[in-house]
Amino acid sequence: MDHQPRNEIAALLEAWMSALETCDPRQVAALYAEDAILLPTVSNEVRKTPAAITRYFERFLKKQPKGQIIQQNIRLFDGLAINSGIYSFNLTVDGVAGDVLCRFTFVYRRDPDGGWKIIEHHSSVMPE
Repeated sequence: MDHQPRNEIAALLEAWMSALETCDPRQVAALYAEDAILLPTVSNEVRKTPAAITRYFERFLKKQPKGQIIQQNIRLFDGLAINSGIYSFNLTVDGVAGDVLCRFTFVYRRDPDGGWKIIEHHSSVMPE
Protein backbone atom coordinates (compact mmCIF):
# COMPACT_ATOMS: atom_id res chain seq x y z
CA MET A 1 0.00 0.00 0.00
CA ASP A 2 1.26 3.47 -0.89
CA HIS A 3 1.74 5.52 2.27
CA GLN A 4 2.71 8.72 0.44
CA PRO A 5 -0.79 10.29 0.43
CA ARG A 6 -1.28 9.41 4.12
CA ASN A 7 2.11 10.93 4.95
CA GLU A 8 1.09 14.07 3.07
CA ILE A 9 -2.10 14.38 5.17
CA ALA A 10 -0.19 13.68 8.40
CA ALA A 11 2.22 16.48 7.44
CA LEU A 12 -0.74 18.89 7.18
CA LEU A 13 -1.52 18.36 10.86
CA GLU A 14 2.14 18.88 11.74
CA ALA A 15 2.08 22.12 9.71
CA TRP A 16 -1.01 23.27 11.61
CA MET A 17 0.72 22.55 14.95
CA SER A 18 3.80 24.47 13.77
CA ALA A 19 1.63 27.40 12.69
CA LEU A 20 0.15 27.54 16.20
CA GLU A 21 3.62 27.86 17.69
CA THR A 22 4.29 31.01 15.61
CA CYS A 23 1.54 32.73 17.66
CA ASP A 24 0.49 34.44 14.39
CA PRO A 25 -3.29 33.99 13.94
CA ARG A 26 -3.08 34.94 10.25
CA GLN A 27 -0.61 32.14 9.59
CA VAL A 28 -2.93 29.59 11.21
CA ALA A 29 -6.04 30.95 9.49
CA ALA A 30 -4.28 30.77 6.09
CA LEU A 31 -4.44 26.96 6.35
CA TYR A 32 -8.25 27.11 6.15
CA ALA A 33 -10.26 27.40 2.93
CA GLU A 34 -12.39 30.51 2.35
CA ASP A 35 -15.54 28.42 3.00
CA ALA A 36 -14.15 26.50 5.99
CA ILE A 37 -16.08 25.87 9.18
CA LEU A 38 -14.32 25.75 12.55
CA LEU A 39 -15.93 24.22 15.64
CA PRO A 40 -13.22 25.30 18.09
CA THR A 41 -12.03 23.76 21.32
CA VAL A 42 -12.45 26.72 23.66
CA SER A 43 -15.36 28.67 22.16
CA ASN A 44 -19.08 28.08 21.79
CA GLU A 45 -19.20 30.06 18.53
CA VAL A 46 -19.15 28.21 15.21
CA ARG A 47 -16.68 30.08 12.98
CA LYS A 48 -17.81 30.29 9.33
CA THR A 49 -15.70 33.06 7.80
CA PRO A 50 -11.97 33.67 7.46
CA ALA A 51 -12.32 36.73 9.73
CA ALA A 52 -14.12 34.74 12.43
CA ILE A 53 -11.51 31.96 12.25
CA THR A 54 -8.72 34.53 12.56
CA ARG A 55 -10.45 36.14 15.57
CA TYR A 56 -10.67 32.75 17.30
CA PHE A 57 -6.96 32.15 16.85
CA GLU A 58 -6.14 35.67 18.06
CA ARG A 59 -7.64 34.66 21.42
CA PHE A 60 -6.47 31.03 21.46
CA LEU A 61 -2.84 31.84 20.64
CA LYS A 62 -2.63 34.14 23.67
CA LYS A 63 -2.63 30.86 25.66
CA GLN A 64 0.73 29.97 24.01
CA PRO A 65 -0.38 26.48 22.88
CA LYS A 66 2.19 23.75 22.50
CA GLY A 67 0.51 20.82 20.79
CA GLN A 68 1.29 17.13 20.63
CA ILE A 69 -0.39 14.62 18.34
CA ILE A 70 -1.25 11.48 20.28
CA GLN A 71 -3.25 9.51 17.72
CA GLN A 72 -4.41 10.15 14.18
CA ASN A 73 -6.60 8.21 11.78
CA ILE A 74 -6.32 9.22 8.14
CA ARG A 75 -8.85 8.34 5.46
CA LEU A 76 -8.56 9.38 1.82
CA PHE A 77 -11.34 10.00 -0.67
CA ASP A 78 -11.46 11.54 -4.13
CA GLY A 79 -10.24 15.09 -3.52
CA LEU A 80 -10.94 14.90 0.23
CA ALA A 81 -9.05 13.64 3.26
CA ILE A 82 -10.13 13.22 6.87
CA ASN A 83 -7.76 13.11 9.82
CA SER A 84 -9.32 12.44 13.21
CA GLY A 85 -7.82 11.50 16.52
CA ILE A 86 -6.48 12.88 19.77
CA TYR A 87 -4.10 15.72 20.48
CA SER A 88 -3.08 17.55 23.61
CA PHE A 89 -2.14 21.14 24.27
CA ASN A 90 -0.08 22.71 26.97
CA LEU A 91 -1.75 26.08 27.50
CA THR A 92 -0.70 29.02 29.64
CA VAL A 93 -3.50 30.99 31.29
CA ASP A 94 -2.71 33.80 33.73
CA GLY A 95 0.89 32.61 33.92
CA VAL A 96 -0.07 29.02 34.82
CA ALA A 97 0.57 26.20 32.34
CA GLY A 98 -1.64 23.15 32.10
CA ASP A 99 -2.41 20.31 29.71
CA VAL A 100 -5.70 19.82 27.87
CA LEU A 101 -6.53 16.54 26.11
CA CYS A 102 -8.75 16.97 23.03
CA ARG A 103 -10.25 14.99 20.20
CA PHE A 104 -10.18 16.41 16.67
CA THR A 105 -11.45 16.00 13.15
CA PHE A 106 -9.93 17.83 10.20
CA VAL A 107 -11.44 17.55 6.72
CA TYR A 108 -9.16 18.68 3.91
CA ARG A 109 -10.04 19.47 0.29
CA ARG A 110 -7.47 19.33 -2.49
CA ASP A 111 -7.16 22.67 -4.26
CA PRO A 112 -6.85 22.89 -8.06
CA ASP A 113 -3.15 23.71 -7.57
CA GLY A 114 -2.66 20.35 -5.83
CA GLY A 115 -2.35 21.72 -2.28
CA TRP A 116 -4.74 21.03 0.58
CA LYS A 117 -6.89 23.38 2.67
CA ILE A 118 -8.89 22.70 5.81
CA ILE A 119 -12.62 22.88 5.04
CA GLU A 120 -13.92 21.52 8.35
CA HIS A 121 -12.26 21.39 11.77
CA HIS A 122 -13.88 20.17 14.97
CA SER A 123 -11.97 20.08 18.24
CA SER A 124 -13.36 19.38 21.69
CA VAL A 125 -12.00 18.68 25.14
CA MET A 126 -12.13 15.00 26.06
CA PRO A 127 -15.17 14.40 28.27
CA GLU A 128 -13.33 12.50 31.00
